[in-house]
Amino acid sequence: MHVYIIGTGPGNPALLTGQAKEAIKASPILVGDKRMLAPFAASGKRLVATYRRDEICRFAASLSDDEGPMAVLVSGDVGFFSLAALLTDIPGCTVTRLAGISSLVYFAAALQTTWNDAFIVSRHGRRESLVAAVRQHRKVFVLTGGSDAPAALCRELCQAGLDTVSVAIGCNLSYDNETILIGTAADFVDRPDDALAVMMIENEKARPWLRPIHGLPDEAFQRGKAPMTKQEIRSVALSKLAPEADAVVCDIGAGTGSCTIELALQVPFGYVYAFEVNEEALTVLQQNISHFDLANVTVVAGDASQTLKALDMVPDYAFIGGTKGNLVTILDDLYHKNEACRIVMTAISLETLAAATAYYASHSEYQLDITQVSTARSRQMGQHHLMIAQNPVYIMTAVRRDGREGPMREEPLS
Repeated sequence: MHVYIIGTGPGNPALLTGQAKEAIKASPILVGDKRMLAPFAASGKRLVATYRRDEICRFAASLSDDEGPMAVLVSGDVGFFSLAALLTDIPGCTVTRLAGISSLVYFAAALQTTWNDAFIVSRHGRRESLVAAVRQHRKVFVLTGGSDAPAALCRELCQAGLDTVSVAIGCNLSYDNETILIGTAADFVDRPDDALAVMMIENEKARPWLRPIHGLPDEAFQRGKAPMTKQEIRSVALSKLAPEADAVVCDIGAGTGSCTIELALQVPFGYVYAFEVNEEALTVLQQNISHFDLANVTVVAGDASQTLKALDMVPDYAFIGGTKGNLVTILDDLYHKNEACRIVMTAISLETLAAATAYYASHSEYQLDITQVSTARSRQMGQHHLMIAQNPVYIMTAVRRDGREGPMREEPLS
């Protein structure tokens, strides 16, 4: 069975490529979302409305060779946040991809601007950081969807002090009711939700992203009675973790959030899950997240040994500052989600150190590096400065011996 995966462009059949038209003409069976199939309702072809990979594969397997070829219609271009990414290998079928016009290309042409210099953010079934992207890139293209409609995203920009950035909104692109609006983020905060919309945002004051220095001053954070990882320890521990800018990171035993905040700043295009069980610490944690205006953090209340496993995410990195005695369970859960997860742990007790070394002694596929950090801070007594010792801290870094670490997740589709 020959299966064509056809990019249908923004939706108007007039924008189909000649190659796509020929493939559709040759295919007695068309599969796709209802919107993709609508223009072919009177074609006499067999139309199968589904966009689920498993259903498409089962349907293809049920057909004989003489019933084909079959064409699967996907929106936009097959290489741009497309269902086609899941359909590269359909068992028992020969698959051919045919390019289409993406919403980015179409919208840039409509705005008479370039798109090669645009940074791309998808909020269509994703939680990529829009604020960080706009702060750091002069031009940002945004795929919207669901609750993240243009008005909601403009409110997000305004709350971050980006109310004057230029915003262009494209609705129902290529259709008869196509609408293009141009203004600032503040102009569109009360706009009704749009089902099919994209945005182009331009920020003349954008500054390129640079990896921040580890170790913000302790005074930068809201404080509570719960313990906080001190500046010097944070600086060393997070430099050993060294997450990528788009990483998914777990902060387990987040406390009042000093490490959570620094991690979220280091992964502006990624995401941080902060796990904490103490109610008072959770309150201060939320205050610190609000204080730093971070949109890429999710707080997970409760014992991580009970909450981590059920979360639908794949961690690239994990920082562990507290486990309530459940270190083994938490490590097992992290490695079950991603066996290449890079992990950094801190400990002040010999018992925690012993538990970690015992765990990795029985997991020879990982290499454990241990550093002890002892610091002292000055306290002024009259005209003299006395050095007051802090608790020594063990910093443990675990990586796979085969060198596989960091991002291992599959890219979700919008």
